[in-house]
Amino acid sequence: MAKILIVDDSALSRRLLRRIVESAGHQVIEAADGVAGLESYFLERPDLVLLDLTMAGMYGLDVLVRLRELDPAARVVIASADIQSSTREMTMQAGARGFIHKPFVADQVLSAIASVLPLAAGGEP
Repeated sequence: MAKILIVDDSALSRRLLRRIVESAGHQVIEAADGVAGLESYFLERPDLVLLDLTMAGMYGLDVLVRLRELDPAARVVIASADIQSSTREMTMQAGARGFIHKPFVADQVLSAIASVLPLAAGGEP
């Protein structure tokens, strides 16, 4: 079981992701914006962060960059409705380990989590 932080300003998105993630036996922590997400990350030390890109206040890409500056080992999967390949490439260059699309499909979310979680256990990057 992993501890997963969901950072999204949409209560509906957080609820849907929580349902999917908990169905796989993981523990969930939620944050409703980027600043709260950064705070929760350093208080809770999750194994993985599921991070929305488009949020009020602090944009998701800024949260990703800040997380990676403060903790280069941070494991972040971006969750976004933006389907442009340039957006995906930009987030990967900034240090994201994966990208899932909204609306969420349980199999895709769990697959993205599974592909990143072995890294939390000391597996190969």
